[in-house]
Amino acid sequence: MTGASKGIGLAVTAALLAEGARVVAASRKQSPELERLAGNNLLHVPVDLMDPDAPGEVVAAAVRAFGGLDILVNNAGGPPPGETLPRFSFLDADDTAWREMFEFNLFSAVRAVRAAVPVMLERGGGSIVNVSSVHARQGTAINVDYGAAKAAMNSFGKSLSEEFGPQGIRVNTVSPGPVRTAWWTDEGGAADVLAAKVGADRDAVMDTVAPEMMNLVTGRLADPREIADVVVLLASPRSASTTGSDFVVDSGWLKAV
Repeated sequence: MTGASKGIGLAVTAALLAEGARVVAASRKQSPELERLAGNNLLHVPVDLMDPDAPGEVVAAAVRAFGGLDILVNNAGGPPPGETLPRFSFLDADDTAWREMFEFNLFSAVRAVRAAVPVMLERGGGSIVNVSSVHARQGTAINVDYGAAKAAMNSFGKSLSEEFGPQGIRVNTVSPGPVRTAWWTDEGGAADVLAAKVGADRDAVMDTVAPEMMNLVTGRLADPREIADVVVLLASPRSASTTGSDFVVDSGWLKAV
């Protein structure tokens, strides 16, 4: 489980633990919320997924601690460490920004899968869930580099399902829309950036302005637990015949059939 210390990753970690799973939670830092979940079934591995060796280290830690690996959730994503989103134009991101975006949002998952698949094959199969974004399916002038990385993530998952599905490894994607996570709520995060852009306060942005700008059918940003519920379902045997699919949880943002 990558990106486990907050937001969607924290919610998925809690939901997996509630289902009786043993979880290796990877994040750069521990968080008070993750610490509160501590127990025999949870191992925190402090890694920076911008390091090419980090995903393999997480998989190796799972094998050492729990004897194998049945589920991989690639959740780490969003702004790379030290970056602030949203960006409002393609011209706002240079080559370095593009490289870092792909390192964090795509290549970290590629490396985790590369390490996990042999371990899963030894155990007869498993489930991989990649957390993508609706930006993969709907191009906008905002966060162009992020959307491109997530579109690649969706294609990556589909290809993996074709190769490894016959060998017992299911691969699915969950594409959230706007979710009330630290991306929005942190000081200097998306709510503050957008508030400065439109001349509103940060709470109004999250409660009203952003849902109206994005024409969200539900009228609100999603809760991380709503994403976690879908991830856990896809990870479980209850989705034994589901592979190569992309599940959108976006408060009704996408309008296309």
